[in-house]
Amino acid sequence: MSSEFLAGRRGSDADEEIRAVLASSKVIAVVGLSSKRMRPSFGVSRYMQSAGYRIIPVNPNETEVLGEKAYPDLDSVPKNIHIDIVDVFRRSEEAGEVVEGAIRVGARAVWMQEDVTNEPAAAAARRAGLFVVMDRCILKEHQRLLR
Repeated sequence: MSSEFLAGRRGSDADEEIRAVLASSKVIAVVGLSSKRMRPSFGVSRYMQSAGYRIIPVNPNETEVLGEKAYPDLDSVPKNIHIDIVDVFRRSEEAGEVVEGAIRVGARAVWMQEDVTNEPAAAAARRAGLFVVMDRCILKEHQRLLR
């Protein structure tokens, strides 16, 4: 599977790569996950959890979300928890820092949610061998490709 940048790219090749990443992943660290039920991060994470993924909340302002202990940053997640996907619910300009953390913890993929775009961060992730999705909702893609 390539680590090709998929923002804006549509079609069966992109769909197959995204489907493969989602199907082979088990743990999603959600950076910016809030316990506030009205926030998109909460609804998306609750859906992904109900679809069988383990959600790791990453937010310095939370202690627990969706029954999982929250961590202030990716580096604080215990090393025995292998993160497959880092899902980014932060402003675009903050994505670079999140990508650096994703690289350090050995994540396989970085998923920047809708309206989160950062080309330099995506390029850094690709250079490190991570699969990158940008400006797409993981819930919508999961529903479209795996349900």
